[in-house]
Formats: sequence, structure tokens, C-alpha cells
Amino acid sequence: MTRRVAITGMGIVTPHGMGKDVNWHKTVAGESSIRPITLFDTGAYRTKRAGQLAAVPVAPWRRFRASRADRASNLLYHAVAEALKDSGLTPADWSPPRSVVALGTTLGGMTSGERYHQTYLERGPSGARASLVVDHLAHYQPLHLMEEFSLPGIPRVFSNACASGANAVGHGFRALRGGQADLALCGGYDPLCEFVFAGFHSLQALTAELCRPFDCHRSGLALGEGAGILVLEVWERAAARGAQIFGEIVGYGESNDAFHMTRPDPDGKSAAVAVREALQDAGVTADAIDYVNAHGTGTPFNDASETAALVMALGARAREIPVSSSKSMIGHLLGGAGAVEAILTALALQAGCLPPNANYETPDPQCDLRIVRTATGAKRLRVALSNSFGFGGANAALVFRAAGGSA
Repeated sequence: MTRRVAITGMGIVTPHGMGKDVNWHKTVAGESSIRPITLFDTGAYRTKRAGQLAAVPVAPWRRFRASRADRASNLLYHAVAEALKDSGLTPADWSPPRSVVALGTTLGGMTSGERYHQTYLERGPSGARASLVVDHLAHYQPLHLMEEFSLPGIPRVFSNACASGANAVGHGFRALRGGQADLALCGGYDPLCEFVFAGFHSLQALTAELCRPFDCHRSGLALGEGAGILVLEVWERAAARGAQIFGEIVGYGESNDAFHMTRPDPDGKSAAVAVREALQDAGVTADAIDYVNAHGTGTPFNDASETAALVMALGARAREIPVSSSKSMIGHLLGGAGAVEAILTALALQAGCLPPNANYETPDPQCDLRIVRTATGAKRLRVALSNSFGFGGANAALVFRAAGGSA
């Protein structure tokens, strides 16, 4: 069984702000939301900036004590609320086993874990209250959200490095297309915290300058935080109820190169496999791809490896397709990256506009792609590819089609 899969809801929270409107507006404007970190002391680190949200409103929890909600849960709440409102679906529409909840994350509620650890150091075992870690483990956030929004079933949690969000979306897509479910709420999220910041700092992967994906003078990535949620629905079902369809997912590919724990395979062979699988899954060739939302972290190794992968998978067409990375503006959202970038890709198709790759100034011969410097209207923008490549060689690729495209 092969069924079309429509996107009928999208919710997004990034350093740009809350919601699709502000995120798309700032993305098209090429605005940077990389700002000084205030969540923790950066005195010990060379890098002082990241994609930190200016403010995260505490969610209006009804079934969970707000004081126990991790920053991750609050990010996720706002994205889920927007996506569900978009979809027009009610709790009665989410009936097991015909619905799926799949979320990707690398950190879960790590900020709660940090609070517990700090309290333990300051006050000892008796002062470190267990309530501080009620929302710590990665499966807690989806469970709390499912209870809050009356979503039934058992959540699938993906923790596959920076491909986590894309893998969760791919899981929901496959479940619907293959007939195992009719609805899916899927996406990814991660908060900014010192634990992961220190880890990337120790890898010397963070830039103290501008994040410049694919630029000759790129010097590293900027971390960020946020959440992206998509409501996926079988096309016929969505059309029958008159739902607004924001786009269509048509292909998903994944692979793992196991080359190194943190460094990508410079040849890009396995990443190319994920891209090829996604195209084959979508039933399209490289000639059909009008835009690539790149993983594009801004590190010397990643961008060169991704270029090699695109050339290997797409051939000569790889150098003709417009390419950009939103990480130049909001940072790397880790488990949230693939889902947020999926939404930005769908919005680009909907608007007929190519989003820019901010801070790109000097071409790099190793990254000889057609980088989008400023937001550009496109006469043809029907099919797009979104890449997510993570630590340990985790690779995922998704193919999207504009809502008005032919099946």
C-alpha cells in the first residue's frame, strides 16, 4: 500500500521566535538570531554566543505542574499547540492505533538534569529533590505533551544525533504511506544548555565568529535551541475534510556510515546513499529537485562532506540547484534541526521563495554549490530536498513537494 502524505499542521519555535510567521519573515530577511548567552556563565568558553531564544513563555499547563516542566517541554508545548491548531483536528480524531506520535531529541530535559546536579553539589543529597528530574529523561516530554493534548498511544522517541528530528518525521511519513496509521504528530526539539555547549566546545566545533555555512572562511557552528512539529495526514483524508494542505512529503532515505564518532566521512558516500534513497522513495530524479535545504553546519569538515555527498547523489545537477542553510541564522538545533528545517523547506515551497544562506561571502572551491545569498523568488519551486547528517554517521534526507504539485 502506498498513500500520499499531506502536511496539515506545522508548529515552530526557534531563536527567531514563536510561530511560523515570525520565523519565515526573519528567515527570508536573512536576520541573525545568534545572540549572547544568558542561560549559563560562558566565562570559561571561547564562544559566548548561540541561538538562544530571547524568552520562552511558560506554557499554560493544565495537567502538569509548570514548575516541574523542563525548558524542552515548554519549547515543545508551543510548537505542538501551533501545529494542532493549524490542523483543525480535535482529540477525538486521534484514535489508536491509527495515529502516531514520533519525536526526536538528543538532550531531552537536560536542563532539569543540570539543575538537579547543581543542587546536589550545593546542598548535598538531602537538598537535591527528585521533583527536579520529573521532566529529565527524553521520553518524559512526549508523555507530558500527549497527556496535555489528549493524544493516545505510546510515543516513539528517536535519539540519533542531529538526524533525530528528520528520522522522527520520516517514521511518521512511512507509517502513513504504508497504511499503518492515518495521522502522525512528529518532529524534533532540543533546549540550549551548558552540558552540550561544553561538549561542542571541547570538540573545537563552535565558532566565536559568524556562522558561515559553505563559505571559504567558515570556522565552526553556532548552537541553537527550538522545536519543530508537523501534523501529517493521509492525503485523501485531509482533502475529504477540507483541511488546509501546506505541502506533501514524498520521500525519505536514511543511512549510517560509522566512519567516526563526531567527524563526517569526507567522501560523503553514506550521506549520498540517504539522498539517493530519498529520491528513489519519492520516485523523482535529480532533475526534479528545485532546492536543497542543506544540513550546512558551518564546520570545515561537514560542509565539504555534504558537498561531496550532493555531487555523488545528484551528479552535475548538484551544482545547479539552489542551496542554503538556516543554521547560519538560528544555529544548530540538534534534535530539533531536521524538523525545523523540514518546516522551513515546506514554507519555501509554499511561498515560492528560496531562503538565504546568511553570512556567505567568499566561495570555497571545496563547496562549489549554488549558494543562495539573498532571498530569491523562484519561477519553478515544486520539489525540495532537506538533509540532516549527524554524529556517528547518522544520515537522513526528506523530499517535499508543493501542495499544488502533481502526484
